[in-house]
Amino acid sequence: MPGIQPHPILAALRFPWAPTLPLGVEFGPQGARLISSDFLKAVSDEGCSCADLSHRIDVGEIDGFILKPMNCPHHIKIFDAEPRSYRDLPVRLAEFGTVYRWEQSGELNGLIRVRGFTQDDAHIFCTEDQVYDEIQGCLELVKLVLSTLGLDDYRVRVGLRDDDNSKYAGDPQLWDQAEAACLKAASTLAVPFSKEPGEAAFYGPKIDFVVKDAIGREWQLGTVQVDYNLPERFDLKYTGADNIDHRPVMVHRAPFGSLERFIGILIEHYEGNFPTWLAPEQVRVLSISEKFVDYACAVKERLAAEGLRVTVDNSDERVNAKIKVGAQQKIPYLLIVGGRDAEAGTVSVRQRGVGDLGAVDLDRFISDITAEVSERRLPTVNEEDN
Repeated sequence: MPGIQPHPILAALRFPWAPTLPLGVEFGPQGARLISSDFLKAVSDEGCSCADLSHRIDVGEIDGFILKPMNCPHHIKIFDAEPRSYRDLPVRLAEFGTVYRWEQSGELNGLIRVRGFTQDDAHIFCTEDQVYDEIQGCLELVKLVLSTLGLDDYRVRVGLRDDDNSKYAGDPQLWDQAEAACLKAASTLAVPFSKEPGEAAFYGPKIDFVVKDAIGREWQLGTVQVDYNLPERFDLKYTGADNIDHRPVMVHRAPFGSLERFIGILIEHYEGNFPTWLAPEQVRVLSISEKFVDYACAVKERLAAEGLRVTVDNSDERVNAKIKVGAQQKIPYLLIVGGRDAEAGTVSVRQRGVGDLGAVDLDRFISDITAEVSERRLPTVNEEDN
């Protein structure tokens, strides 16, 4: 879509961007703001390495916490906290975990790249025989996420080893099995996929989903990775049916990757016209004068009781000014209420991208919008063009 605006500009009316270099993102009902990285710099200026700090905490010399760059070791510790049998596998652990990485200041960009972000990380510990089924399940989950959000223009990239086996950790025979499992799983997705030798991680093959946004840019979003290295390094084991210790395989899975980055991409992809079910504010009720504020509030309570995200604009502004603000903020539905609506139990509906729908019975509106939300309908062509 030519002329699309980057997400900080689209969000200018609603997102109070912080002037400092961003560490992370704080989300609120009306948007988000970037958080200063000053405290992270203060920690680094103390001159204590991560290893030194970790050791001092472990031996009880100091109390405190460490900013983690990844979620993997935490899940490994959980898996390793008790004896495991082959009957327990697969063990699946997931969290929305905040991680921190000291990106260079020139690389920081709105929500797309920050120093503190949230990953929808999951790690699956399984046997060799379970690898294919677990990969398949992960790929189906990523596909479900993308299709639900209307991100249907994507390709799949399978990262494999190149000819230099010295770069990769693990038994080459196990790599052969894992690569075969990844290729077999990718072939079931009914979308184009490419084999890319040399693009595997050093610890195992991986499958990436590369999504094309509204203006044709490609973003690597969902990823599934097979890992032989970390189970070896952390000496993970489970007892097999033969009563002998075996090494599990670890599968990393992140359908969104960074949630902040994913939201930034969605803002630009939808041009701020979020589907009603995803919009932070789904409905705004506008009273045409202060005489009808009580009815506007009653309408709000009815909608909120159905689980809808709704506000009331009972300011002294003229109703046309209220409508203009609501349209600029891309609220899916504006409900204008006055004397006739209060008497008849109706609301005058203005739908984003469609326009004035006239007076609608409140019960009918509630039925229609709750169906739209529960079915997770995507924006129409008209909504996307406005």
